[in-house]
Amino acid sequence: MAQPATRNLGRLSEIAQVAVRHGFGYWFDTHRLTDLFPRRSRLEEDGQPSQRGQHLREMLDELGPTFVKFGQLLSTRPDVLPPDIIAELRGLQDDVRAFPLADVEKVIEEDLGLSIDQLFVEFEDKPIAAASIGQVHRATLPNGKRVAVKVQRPGAPRQIEADVALLYQAARIAKERVRALDFIDAQQLVDEFSRSIRQELDYRLEARNAETFHRNFAGHPHVRVPKVFWTYTRSRVLTLEWLDGVQVADLDPNQWSIENRRDLAYLMTETWMTMIFRHGFFHGDPHPANILVLGHGEQIGLVDFGAVGKLTDDDMSKLTRMFIDAAAENVEALPRRLSELGVRYPKEREEEFLAELREMYYRYYGASLAEIDPLQVIREAFQLIYSMNLQLPTRFLLLDKAIATLGSVGVDLYPDFNVFEVARPYARSLMLERFTPHRMAVRARKESLKLGAMALELPYQIHDILEEFRDGQIEIGFVHKGLDDLLNRLDVVFNRLVIAMVVAGGLIGSSLIGIFAKAGPHVLGINLISVIGFALSGLLGLWLLWGVVRSGRL
Repeated sequence: MAQPATRNLGRLSEIAQVAVRHGFGYWFDTHRLTDLFPRRSRLEEDGQPSQRGQHLREMLDELGPTFVKFGQLLSTRPDVLPPDIIAELRGLQDDVRAFPLADVEKVIEEDLGLSIDQLFVEFEDKPIAAASIGQVHRATLPNGKRVAVKVQRPGAPRQIEADVALLYQAARIAKERVRALDFIDAQQLVDEFSRSIRQELDYRLEARNAETFHRNFAGHPHVRVPKVFWTYTRSRVLTLEWLDGVQVADLDPNQWSIENRRDLAYLMTETWMTMIFRHGFFHGDPHPANILVLGHGEQIGLVDFGAVGKLTDDDMSKLTRMFIDAAAENVEALPRRLSELGVRYPKEREEEFLAELREMYYRYYGASLAEIDPLQVIREAFQLIYSMNLQLPTRFLLLDKAIATLGSVGVDLYPDFNVFEVARPYARSLMLERFTPHRMAVRARKESLKLGAMALELPYQIHDILEEFRDGQIEIGFVHKGLDDLLNRLDVVFNRLVIAMVVAGGLIGSSLIGIFAKAGPHVLGINLISVIGFALSGLLGLWLLWGVVRSGRL
């Protein structure tokens, strides 16, 4: 049973040595993690702090495909890493060496039950793209349809599970021994990564995503999504319609006029706005390699549907209201819109929150994409959120990443593109759609059903409350604020009042004794008991006066 742990420790040691080679030896020294190294190794010279993002990217590249994907996940977390590192991690490409055709044939035959020659008329030996989990080959079906066949790398699940176990071990070490990382939930990060990468291992999930996009954009004049061929699709094989186009990443600026590039940037932005605000199902990685330009730019095609974001109807409705307010310069409404989305902030700090939002909004309003760093904007938003101890729902992190990536692609295409030029008309159309008779009728029906369900539940809820009253199960919690201080003050007041009454009683009693007592010892003609009473009362009176003077409340 100790063998896997020993093997993991050896791999951790190897990772540590790679990290040192890329200039992170100081980090292991600072956090006393040098025991991860073999005895014979030594810490090498570190790189410059300004190059840390580049060194981290190169280190993850060297460690292998799983770590590249983990770096891609970290690039979506501006709440965890600073902007310079995130900018570098966004450059991580999931490109690895292709695996042999014999392995491709074996996987296809195991999953589809037939050989390549039986399934396809043509099948290109050389893949057109290779990644950590699989690679893509161009092929032709017996009916003449050209397709893209994505085949999973043999042994990918086993390698990924081993690497995920290693990441969990690294997260445990970080939690136990690196206090500087206490603000990060490393376990939660690895959980998020493991869920994401395990979903990518089942190509049927990606096929369902592709089919949803295909259905959502069916008949759209400017957006094409490949059709899924389910007969040729299994958990390790995915077959999609071939889209003949040029990747946005490969566009030659010299062959495209500035007007064409501007139109293409508009089309891409409108496409993602449609996904987010109308469909509630958006492509999570609008990388320039995942967007194809079809024909002469009048159409775009979408590929690679492994990372998608899903929004509920309620999320879409709230995002739409916030988008409309932002496009209409209604900054005062933004705190309320953010609160509706789940961002929590103290009520007493609402004015401060609004002032910060207004300042950030007008700093970027009207600027071109060339003048805006999307990563910096998102980072500033996160800094504002965390500086005010606000809570951001994690389901919007992929949306942030998609918007930031899309903004970067827009800059490359058309530097003078102003996102508000697209936002304003789109916001107007969204507003008009929200108040069409059909939409209002649908909303009225939904609200009526909710209210009806609440009305039906009300008698039962009242009955349950009365039952709890009868059985004595109702407990009322009383929370007071500032009452302790008041009670302390009252306690002091009553103590002083009692002492004052004792002093007054002593003085009166001593006077009466002095007047009426004739027998017993006398001092200077005054009864001794009366003298003692006056003395004690005087001392108590002086003590009370001194306490009042010291309190400053004379």
